[in-house]
Order: sequence, then structure tokens, then C-alpha cells
Amino acid sequence: MLGPLSMELSPSPSGLEEEFKTVFTRESLLFLHELISMFDEEVDQVLRLRVSRKAHLDLSGDLPNFLESTSHIRRDPAWRVLPTPPRLQRRHVDVGDLAPCDTQRFIKALLSPAQGIQVDFDDGNCPTYFNQIKGIHNVLKAVHNHFPNVPHISKAPVLMLRPRAWNMVEHNMMVEGKEAPGPLFDFGLLMFHCGKTLFENKSGPFFYLSKVESFMEARLWNKIFVWTQEKLGLPLGCIKATVLIENVLAAFEMEEILYELRDHSAGLNCGIWDYSASFVNKFGHRQNFLLPDRSKYVNMEKRFLRSYMDLLVQTCHRRGALATGGMAALLLPQDPLSDSHQRALASVTRLKLLEIEAGVDGFMVYDLGLIEPMQKLFQLHTEGDNQLHQLRDDVTVTPDDLLSMPSGGVTLYGLKYNIAVGVLFINAWLSGLGHFFYRGQVEDSATAEISRSQVWQWIRHQTRLEDDSRVVSRRLVTALTHEVLMELSVRCADTPYHRLNTAADIFLEVVLKRDFPEFITSYLNQDHTFLSSQDFRQVEALEADIPRHKL
Repeated sequence: MLGPLSMELSPSPSGLEEEFKTVFTRESLLFLHELISMFDEEVDQVLRLRVSRKAHLDLSGDLPNFLESTSHIRRDPAWRVLPTPPRLQRRHVDVGDLAPCDTQRFIKALLSPAQGIQVDFDDGNCPTYFNQIKGIHNVLKAVHNHFPNVPHISKAPVLMLRPRAWNMVEHNMMVEGKEAPGPLFDFGLLMFHCGKTLFENKSGPFFYLSKVESFMEARLWNKIFVWTQEKLGLPLGCIKATVLIENVLAAFEMEEILYELRDHSAGLNCGIWDYSASFVNKFGHRQNFLLPDRSKYVNMEKRFLRSYMDLLVQTCHRRGALATGGMAALLLPQDPLSDSHQRALASVTRLKLLEIEAGVDGFMVYDLGLIEPMQKLFQLHTEGDNQLHQLRDDVTVTPDDLLSMPSGGVTLYGLKYNIAVGVLFINAWLSGLGHFFYRGQVEDSATAEISRSQVWQWIRHQTRLEDDSRVVSRRLVTALTHEVLMELSVRCADTPYHRLNTAADIFLEVVLKRDFPEFITSYLNQDHTFLSSQDFRQVEALEADIPRHKL
């Protein structure tokens, strides 16, 4: 308990006592209490709005469209977001999926030639108490130059801090009798400890905002930014945020989202897998929204994804905001002279060139070895710090374009691949890790979302396999999950079988639900098995920098 205030905080995880004391000072807790008390009810309101909107779409059978009530914002050509700060004007290549609790990778990224780092408390991070405290403390060390032999924060790659999304709660803090919203816990501590120093060094505070579904959610973030700046004595507009458009409903409100955040906008970001999964989330029970096998039929060249990227670039650049692309998840094989290395590099180059030609101002890579080749790609194909001058007046995107599902079926390979990614993601979370490597690329909650979403949807619509016309049913998915489990137990000989087996059981639980669980992360974060797995022995592996099994 914190004095007379109604606030409860779990004790420090074992081995993090000093970090705990640094992060949770009396002053930081008072600030957090005030921040959460101020906005907690509004967080609940935006989550209720999501439920209400989904219920309306289900009951009416309607499809989303550009909003009539906000057409005056879209029609007004005059407004712009505030100018982009110098440190954000040239951010061709960021390191993505960087969970800051992974100290060694964080330091390597700070030493890299990348222009930015997505400091990820969301998709690439497993939000155990240990990981959140360690990650926040590592950010604090980077900002205050406490890592030896690492560039000063004003010279290091710019930190793009990504708090958890609205759907996540922090179980270890209670404020006024309720668990704290995860994003306010992360944002509040990061701002309290780092906001002023980042501002003084002209290096922030800069954020990524995940899973935003509407302009009302952007409006709430803007109110939080204004309140925080006033509370910490920072000038209005110094916080800048890039909104990740990861939901099909948000794609119809991009201008409104920029408008709500116009004093605090660092632009919008487009990515493939969370966005694709949102179609299943919102319309998965509708036969005409059946999404085909992602391993064969879904990529950024498909009409619904290409239209989304084109519209995002056009919207941003018309309003003076930066537009960024997704993350290259491929890992480069170690031998640069090998054919496999050249093939992987050529594959990333082809896909990222599509984004550059669409007009994006930057994108992310996971593999640090891709930073310089991708920076050279920008230098070869663009001029200047960014592509804000590319207004994309050639683009006209209709609701039909955004809602057009690609044609294609389901393959046995794709079904087994989705099962494997889903099981391995749950296994990673049970190990305290937010991402893992599989078949030459990094997988995180975004790929886990699309994987389990597709399996749920294929069962729901009793889809037939292209290979042999078998129906994707509970029986088939259960049998294939056990088959995949056997294969994975051989591939990951160092992973306890009982944990993989538990992960497979939870995966089947998720994909066989009558009603689609909205987020796999929320589902796991409330799951007894995950919560009871969070003892220090399972998460301290990160600190030992144990090499993760590359499958």
C-alpha cells in the first residue's frame, strides 16, 4: 500500500530488487496513481465501445465504411500535423520486436547503425512482471547513459517506446481496487523516469501506439499526452507517437486518427499480420470473409493489403505525417557467401522495395544484419531524408478495395505451419519469452494471432484442404496438433516436453472456442497456466543471454 492512497504493488521478483527500487520510487508511484485514477474509466469506455461496435456489426450485418460524421475532417485540405522533429525525419530502418528486457540484444541495437529502435513492451515481449521491470529499467539505463560503451542517447538510434495495448492489464498493480491498465503502467513509468531527459536531448519522448481501433482511442491517447506533459512540466506537443494501424476498422479512420493526434503525431504504421488477423476478429464468422492460407495466398501485393498501404501513405503525406512499413521477419543465414543467405536477402529486398515504391518513409527489420543493406536500398531508390513529397495523388481507395478478400484455399502445409506457430508462441510465453525463431524467421504475437485466427476460421467454415479435400474439423486439427507436437519435440530437444504439451492443449482450447477470443495475448494473460508459470527461474534465462533455439 502507498500511504493513504488505494494502490497495491506486488513485491519484487527475485533477483530484481535493485531495479525494483529504482523503478518504483514513492514519486513514480504517486504519479502512476494519479495517471491511472485520471484515465482508468475512459480506458474502460473505449474497450466497451469496441464491444458495442462489434455487436452492431454482427447484428446488422453491416460492413465498415468511411464515417459520415467526420467527413468534414477528411474534406478539409488545410490541417496538418505539427512538423516532424529532426530526430525522426530520417528513420529509414528501425530495429523491430526488441523486447528491452533482453539486455544483450538491446545493447547490440543501441550500438547498431539503425536510425531507430522499436522498444517493444507489446508484440515482441512477454509481459511477465520480471520482464516489465527489467525492460523499463533497461530503458532508464539507456536514456541516462548508464550502459558502458554505448553512444549517448542523443547519438544512439532513437528510442520508439511501445507500451502494451489497451487490451492488456498489469496484474501486479491495483489502483482503487482494480488491476492497472497495462499501457498506462508502461507509459507512466517510462515518461516519469525518461521523458524529461529524452526531451532535453532532443531524442523524444517518442512512442508507438498498438492496436488502436478508432479515432476515439486516439483522442484518449491525446488527452493522456496533454495531461502528462502538463504534470511533468514538459512543453505541449513534445510527445510524438506513431499509431500502428493494425485493425481493419482503423483503416477507415486514418485521417481522423491523425487529426486527433495532430499535435503529437509521428505518423502511422502499416503491418501485415495483426491487420490481416483483424478481419477474422471482426468478420471471421462470415463466409465471404474467409481468409485463405497465409503461407501461399496472403502478402502485401494482394488488393486488400496493397490498398491499405497505399491509403496509409497517401493519408499521412497529405497531412505532413510520416508513413512507415512493417517488419522484415526473415533471419539471414550466418554465411554471407551461401546461396541461402543470398536468397533470404533477395526476398527481403523485393518485398521492402515494394514498400519504398509505395512511398513509405521507413520500416523495421529484426535481423541486425539487414540494417545496412536496407539503408542502402533507401539510398538507391529515394532522395532526401524521407518521402513526404510523394503525395500519392494517383491513389483512390474504396471500401471494396479495403474489404476485398484474396482468392485461394487452404493447404495441409499452411494448416500445420499455423498450428506450429501457435503452439510455439504459447510455449514461448510459458517460458517468459515474447518471440521465437522458426524456419528462418522471427515469430511474435502478430504471427501467432494470424495463425490461430486462421485455424479457428477454417474450422468454423469447415474448409476443405486443397491437397486431399479433407474437411478442416476439430478431429483433423486435434490429430495434426499432436503430429506437430511430436515433430516439435524432436526439433526442440532442449524444451521440456510437458511445457510443449501444455502449449498444444491451450492452442486447441483457443481454436475450438465457440466464440472467437479477441486477442491471444489477453487470453494467455488471464490464463492460470501462464500466470502460475511466472516464477523467476523461468524468466531469468533472458538475463543469462542463453541462445534461443533456432528451429
